[in-house]
Amino acid sequence: MDINDLVRENIKNLRPYSTARDEFKGQASIFLDANENSYGSPLPANYNRYPDPLQLDLKDAISKIKGVPIENTFLGNGSDEAIDLLFRAFCNPGKDNVIVLPPTYGMYEVSANINDVEIRKVSLLPNFQLDMEKIAETIDKNTKLIFICSPNNPTGNSINREDIETILANFNGIVAVDEAYINYARQKTFIQELTEYANLVVLQTFSKAWGLAALRLGMAFSSTKVIDVLNKIKPPYNINQATQDLAFEALKNIAQVNDWIKESVAERDRLSKALNAINIVKKVYPSDANFILTEVTDAVKIYDTLVAQGIIVRDRSKVTLCEGCLRITVGTKEENDKLLNVLEKF
Repeated sequence: MDINDLVRENIKNLRPYSTARDEFKGQASIFLDANENSYGSPLPANYNRYPDPLQLDLKDAISKIKGVPIENTFLGNGSDEAIDLLFRAFCNPGKDNVIVLPPTYGMYEVSANINDVEIRKVSLLPNFQLDMEKIAETIDKNTKLIFICSPNNPTGNSINREDIETILANFNGIVAVDEAYINYARQKTFIQELTEYANLVVLQTFSKAWGLAALRLGMAFSSTKVIDVLNKIKPPYNINQATQDLAFEALKNIAQVNDWIKESVAERDRLSKALNAINIVKKVYPSDANFILTEVTDAVKIYDTLVAQGIIVRDRSKVTLCEGCLRITVGTKEENDKLLNVLEKF
């Protein structure tokens, strides 16, 4: 597969924005090129200079942890930016289509609608796995993207690896495997397969296990041809310097993150067992994420009761295949105990 055959013609011919710092080589000590405030910032640290547009130092630090070369790494303003850029790079508005697999992450459909790209939905099977036959029937010559969320949101399960590999090997388009919750999963990441599939894009994030949701930092790993296209069309300074600095410091604390992951998984298992013992709970679905999909007797009334107690969960009762369900994030032990106490008294 030649990735260039998938890229929109106007993107192939696009001249990307050239920053002032792209126009010289070597070292400099006086910068009078970018119309910045030369006096500094009204903050303890100076942020008066534009950040590195390709975030090379941060990518180098990520590379040491993920084992993915810098040239195969894209950083976005959350994973949502990478999702949006995939539409803009590969999907012609009003002509092409993408496949999503509901119930799944809602931003795939939102980004499709923003970019005027047809969305084709192939619902998961009742066991929340892929309907491979229906996916094959839905693909046509204008299908450019398939989004597979694994572990899936809101169901929490990992998608069968063999099914994903079958799609990667047979689909002549981009396959985006969204691994936002992979740190909590038993299944290994697909970044190990990047050299095998030119059309594979793996999405990960700092918002979940890394505890940096407020920084809005997402990662996309793919072949160099895909990464080059994303870098070509992104805003020149899409990751601000404060985010780069804080993420760089966070990467030094991987032991703390691993401890939190272990604790979250242990709490997930404890919370699942405790929920199963409550009479208003009809079913607790197995989870590979940091949340639990739970079917209850009266989702709306229970949700409202929790809100009244200052406890916010996600009502997914109107979502396909999630009828009557609440999605509950795994909190701290104290938070989980308060949740269970309210549910037991309901």
